[in-house]
Amino acid sequence: MGSNVENLGALERRFDITISLEKLQDEIDKRLNRLAKTVKLHGFRPGKVPLKIVTQMYGAQVQQDVLNDAVHKEFKDTVQQQNLQVAGYPRFEAKPADNNDSLYTVSATFEVYPEIVLGDLNNQSIERPNAQASEADIDKTLDMICKQRVAYKPVDRAAQKGDRVKIDYHGTIYGNDFTGGKAEDVYLILGDGKFLKDFEASLIGMQAGSSKSFDVVFPEDYHGKDIAGKTVTFEAKLNQLEEPVLPKIDTELAKSLGIPDGDLKKLREGIQQDLEREISKRVRSKLKEQVMQLLLNTTQIDAPSILVNQEKERLLQNAKSDLEARGIKTKEISLTADHFKEKAEYRIKLGLILAELVKVHALKATPEQVRAIIEDAAQSYENPEQVVKWHYASSERLQEAESLALEENVVNWVLGKIKLIDKTVTFDELMGIS
Repeated sequence: MGSNVENLGALERRFDITISLEKLQDEIDKRLNRLAKTVKLHGFRPGKVPLKIVTQMYGAQVQQDVLNDAVHKEFKDTVQQQNLQVAGYPRFEAKPADNNDSLYTVSATFEVYPEIVLGDLNNQSIERPNAQASEADIDKTLDMICKQRVAYKPVDRAAQKGDRVKIDYHGTIYGNDFTGGKAEDVYLILGDGKFLKDFEASLIGMQAGSSKSFDVVFPEDYHGKDIAGKTVTFEAKLNQLEEPVLPKIDTELAKSLGIPDGDLKKLREGIQQDLEREISKRVRSKLKEQVMQLLLNTTQIDAPSILVNQEKERLLQNAKSDLEARGIKTKEISLTADHFKEKAEYRIKLGLILAELVKVHALKATPEQVRAIIEDAAQSYENPEQVVKWHYASSERLQEAESLALEENVVNWVLGKIKLIDKTVTFDELMGIS
């Protein structure tokens, strides 16, 4: 039976479970008899192996299984009686016997969910950014569109920043080759940062057909350990030099951007609408960030360490998968779960607070809300109907949409309780463009 529950900390608890092996003997005998009917052993017909032999072979394992089941049942009964909300899984540790071989005692150590007392939101306030899409913002967007459609043409002059060059290069360290130090017909745009800044800067001023030798000191934190912090001597040959040619902002560009009659006014109006949609999304995102932080600031809770550790591991695996998908070998990066401790604690605490808010104030998402979120996300794809079906085909993907709907409900509820202070900002400030 379970003994008194000890408090080991804010959330950690422990109690002892003592089991009488004598009381378990009937269950052990039942399981051995069932096993004897199915066990196979050379020299005996199936189901005819003597119980004594079955007991010799499997008795210890069956006793351990029955004992484990009894311990888990006792644990479950005790936490129900004590009304304890267990977080994660308990840790069982056997305790030395007190000169009584018929009694088996284990200690069960576990964490409980924190008691959540939602904070007072009265007199709380957050800033709501207020931005407009100006003519200058539309001009900037058009410039960016033109840069994305840039073409290059050969030019007979010295290379300068922004030019596209095709080069051969061969790097050596004290005259010795190294892995990845040699290539031919490599394209790069000077100033884009595809190569090290000093390497690209050394190519400026060269002309097509010319060669040059120069040294580059690689950073101490360079991802290639063989050359990090070392001076590399490069021999570079510039095979081709091209300058950028931006498309004109005219009717042809407008047509290529989906304006059938090429009307530039309609193009600008379309861009303005796109920018306003981006502003709306960003403002909502900023409000959501502040609401979540406000909930954390006003509701002080401890996060169960077992849940934080699980979240740390999940975030670590996600980060590794993301890096590997981008071609980065994670074995070469000293990335551990502890790098994600702060983020994991934030997510677990916030999740517990949101769950309590949803329960206390009946903020559960409706099927209609979930459907609206999925349909909105599907609009950016070529075949929205297929994307909607794809979401509903997976409980995991559906869960993501439900979580977003819950968060929206919480944000709306909080915004109805607090004061919003409007703050005028530029489009670039809102978007974090420096």
